[in-house]
Amino acid sequence: MALLTFLLFTGFVAFYATYKLRKDKFNTRDGYFLGGRSLTGIVIAGSLLLTNISTEHLVGMNGSAYRNGAIIIAWEVTSALALVIGALYFAPKYLKMGLTTIPEFLEKRFDGVTRTCVALLLIISFVATLLPIVLYTGALNIEAIFEISGLLNITQREGIWITILVVGIIGAVYAIFGGLKMVAYTDTINGFGLLVAGLLVPILALLSIGDGNPLEGLSTVFKNSPDKFNVVSTEVGVGKGARSAILPFEVLFTGLMVNQIYFWTMHQSIIQRVLGAISLKEAQKGLLYTGLLKILVPLIIVLPGLIGFYYFGESLYDNPDSVYPKLVKKVLPIWLTGFFVAVMMGAILSTFNSALSSAATVFSLGIFKRYISKNASEKKLVNIGKWTSALLAVFAIGIAPFVANAPEGLYQLLQQLNGIFFIPIASVVIAGFLFPKVSAFGAKIGLAFGLLFYIVMYYIMTVNLHFVHIWGIEFVLNLAIMHLASGFRPLRKQFYMEDSGLLDLNSWRYAKPFSLFLIVFTVILYLVLGNV
Repeated sequence: MALLTFLLFTGFVAFYATYKLRKDKFNTRDGYFLGGRSLTGIVIAGSLLLTNISTEHLVGMNGSAYRNGAIIIAWEVTSALALVIGALYFAPKYLKMGLTTIPEFLEKRFDGVTRTCVALLLIISFVATLLPIVLYTGALNIEAIFEISGLLNITQREGIWITILVVGIIGAVYAIFGGLKMVAYTDTINGFGLLVAGLLVPILALLSIGDGNPLEGLSTVFKNSPDKFNVVSTEVGVGKGARSAILPFEVLFTGLMVNQIYFWTMHQSIIQRVLGAISLKEAQKGLLYTGLLKILVPLIIVLPGLIGFYYFGESLYDNPDSVYPKLVKKVLPIWLTGFFVAVMMGAILSTFNSALSSAATVFSLGIFKRYISKNASEKKLVNIGKWTSALLAVFAIGIAPFVANAPEGLYQLLQQLNGIFFIPIASVVIAGFLFPKVSAFGAKIGLAFGLLFYIVMYYIMTVNLHFVHIWGIEFVLNLAIMHLASGFRPLRKQFYMEDSGLLDLNSWRYAKPFSLFLIVFTVILYLVLGNV
């Protein structure tokens, strides 16, 4: 039954996406890399959600919530504020210029060298970290929950290898042959499946605890440890203990929002869906719907961890990664197991094939066309994109099993490493929009300074600051350095944002009211759960 439900859901996703795309053309640049600029709000929102949520969140964040409480919720709910900024400010500008990649804007605003530097940083961040780690942690977590090795009567290592191989090949097929639109459609269905399956875990657990009444079950879990529901951390962000703190409350006002704004409005694997929108109205819908989903997502990646503390107490403090797998095994009926495996695999696939698609886009349009074949046809660029995706997939599959033995530790390390790539790029893009006097020379100096600053502060000097605070300091210093450097080599020509005329740029009539609702909801959430 488990195998049947797995095959049925996985087969349905593949069949539906193939059917919907049967008339689409993927031999043009926009057709392959941007889904023909035809994505609607619902498709964008579903794809954004699943690109973001993977097994690291389901297992890692629930494990963190089990041990540290609901303070981890800040990573999710503050995303809504960044998505509001993306919908109201960045999306209109991106779509007006008709961009395909974020580095493309940097060439328009600064110069080709700045574009190339950022494109290389993006590809390195995808190849060196995201692709192999998504495969490895995903395979490890599927093995932990569903014991694939036991089902196939093989060793755990072989089970992980097989899972990596299967997920990697399927993800590569989606990304290579279907382009962005195939990725987006499969993400949308898998995203719906993730919401259903993810919500089933806490609902079934609360039904069991409350003898058929989920609200009574929630009350029981709350009374067992009310302090775990507090979303305001009392950890220190400066001084002794700051480096080991999970998420001090004060970081919400320093580097966390900079990181969120970068990820949701500038990160290529995310914003590529918005660039593929059929109109500004649909792009804004997609971003704001995602904001609402991000506020609700803690029901899937935080609440189960709190329920886990009710069931297991402190017995799993040394191994918090095991909390979610144990909870799933405890509450999920056997006939739903296959569906849950399919959804989990879909979550891994989404992040993996999104990274492949984005890396292929950045390389083909930002490096191959610029430096290798300036007169390459659109068909040639699409083929290069496919070969790039294939090579990166082979590389990721090959090294994924050797990445690490502790996925949670590696995930935390990746969060800390974000400062190396995310903050310098964010500061350059934001300077490009908000500070017209920053020159190309200033942007390059700021980019180089940002890359070195975080490494020196966090890994060489090992200052007693939480890494998110260092993000905030780095961002402010980057802007200052860019302005200072621009004084030595000023801007030669003022940038003018031209309208490409590709899309309908009329805003969604409910964009501002919906944005206000998301902001108020976020503030109320902190006011209500900040003093539990």
